[in-house]
Amino acid sequence: AGMRFFLQYVGCFFAFFSTGFLIASTWTDCWMVNADDSLEVSTKCRGLWWECVTNVFDGIQTCDEYDSIFAEHPVKLVLTRAMMITADILAGFGFLFLVLGLDCVKFLPDEPLIKLRICLVSGVTLLIAGLPGITGSVWYAVDVYVERSSLVFHNVFLGIQYKFGWSCWLGMAGSLGCFLSGALLTCCMYLFRETSSGRLQSAYSLRKGYSSAGTIVTNVHLPSSQTATAKMYAVDTRV
Repeated sequence: AGMRFFLQYVGCFFAFFSTGFLIASTWTDCWMVNADDSLEVSTKCRGLWWECVTNVFDGIQTCDEYDSIFAEHPVKLVLTRAMMITADILAGFGFLFLVLGLDCVKFLPDEPLIKLRICLVSGVTLLIAGLPGITGSVWYAVDVYVERSSLVFHNVFLGIQYKFGWSCWLGMAGSLGCFLSGALLTCCMYLFRETSSGRLQSAYSLRKGYSSAGTIVTNVHLPSSQTATAKMYAVDTRV
């Protein structure tokens, strides 16, 4: 039981921070950052929804939102948005299921098997959430790196060249955390599910045996006078 509690809390810890990292990476503005800091007087960051410029000297930040989501955008931007939002939703549901499945939460306290199944469902949900998260963040980072490398290879200088920023790193970290917590909840908790089901079956068999024995003892200890009186009452009723 102690190991099961430990795995639940470790999985909850990773699921909480992973969900937070995924949501933060989706809604922050530094998926791409300019790589020429020594030549620039401002730091330029691009996110999935807006682009911000921060002055190096006074720290003043100015942000410009992109056009409407219905406008034409690069395929990289559209697909990364879709995959990160999907990962956010799945990770959020997985974390909520996990909270309900914790033994310290007073939800279905008399149904340990159902709570273990909730933890398993949470683990599977977190594993699925890690797939679009890692795909979107890694694909975005690789695309930025390939674009920068091709410009350097062809000796093309456009004034600003970008590298992937900390928002992209947050997306990768959140996705890996979802994989880790999902693996803990699915692989390890399944072993405890088998043990718990065996214990519940044994307890049910013992309880059934005790109830049957109690019935037999009650019947054995019935006084003979009561049995004879009951028979006479039944005969008189029929007459």
